[in-house]
Amino acid sequence: MEIKELNIHIPRNFRKWKQFVELNHIQNFAPSEVDQIEKTFIWVEGDDVAATGSIAGNVLKYIAVCGKYSDGGAMFNQVVSHLITQAAMLGRYHLFVFTKPQYSQSFQYVGFKELALSNDGAILETGPGGIDDYLATIPVADDGEQVAAIVMNANPFTKGHQYLVETASRENDHVYVFVLQDDSSIFTYQERFDLVKQGTAQFKNVTVVSSGEYMISAATFPAYFLKDDQDQGHYQAVLDVSLFKRNIVPALHIKKRYVGTEPFSKTTDSYNQAMHEVLPPEVAVVTVPRLELGGEVISATKVRQAIVTQDVAYLDQVLPATTRTFVKAHLAELGKRIEQKGWK
Repeated sequence: MEIKELNIHIPRNFRKWKQFVELNHIQNFAPSEVDQIEKTFIWVEGDDVAATGSIAGNVLKYIAVCGKYSDGGAMFNQVVSHLITQAAMLGRYHLFVFTKPQYSQSFQYVGFKELALSNDGAILETGPGGIDDYLATIPVADDGEQVAAIVMNANPFTKGHQYLVETASRENDHVYVFVLQDDSSIFTYQERFDLVKQGTAQFKNVTVVSSGEYMISAATFPAYFLKDDQDQGHYQAVLDVSLFKRNIVPALHIKKRYVGTEPFSKTTDSYNQAMHEVLPPEVAVVTVPRLELGGEVISATKVRQAIVTQDVAYLDQVLPATTRTFVKAHLAELGKRIEQKGWK
């Protein structure tokens, strides 16, 4: 059996690889999935492809084994072992895999830990720097306290976000605000984290923490194992909320999760629905009406539009002083970022 590295970004290689993967019941080849792939390997016996597996960042993807080589799992084990070794050569030791539920046990047999399981998917991890290490960095509130959580991207942090945190702070003994670590937004992760921390400093029972790699954004969720006609956003949300409930809720004694109403984004609204499906009864979902200004809710989308048009008067109205100071100091640069990424 020969192992070959295959550049699937060359059309003829892609066609060969895609044909094999499709025969093994993976049908999703959206550019957002395939473009992220850095390395792909195939196992070849004569003219036949026996197996394949790919690396995208610290995620193992598109692992498939031909049926006649799947008995006993030896080929599957060889594929996963090779991918882990190759990832280590790239300096990546903490790895994730998203897969169909029926394959979760196979990954657990080769050392992966299951973080979440839903009817349509599973997420597992292996290597140092896992979920236990992440949770060890977060100060733990007293188990007897009323503890709440908020997860936000805050792109950027507005008076609306601040109002949501203030409401949770007033109604609970302790509040964790998780800032998404994903760096695909207009404001960088570090900028967003700093602005959330500065904008909530007056609430002494609030702890602002990074989401780490344990809150899955729609931008990074590998949906290749789902069918094209499935609602990928919904399944991503269910898996993300399931991970939160299984791992983060018990470790931090969280009893409530706060969220604002969502009149604009279908994606966010779908995520809110997933929370109502997954979190109760252990965790209550508290929906807070969005803060309004002049009869309109405050929206980060409108803030980004105001940055492009340099509508300083609107920014003065909807941004906390800390965010306002930063935005005004970087107005031209932020406007360029928004236009380059096509964000509105």
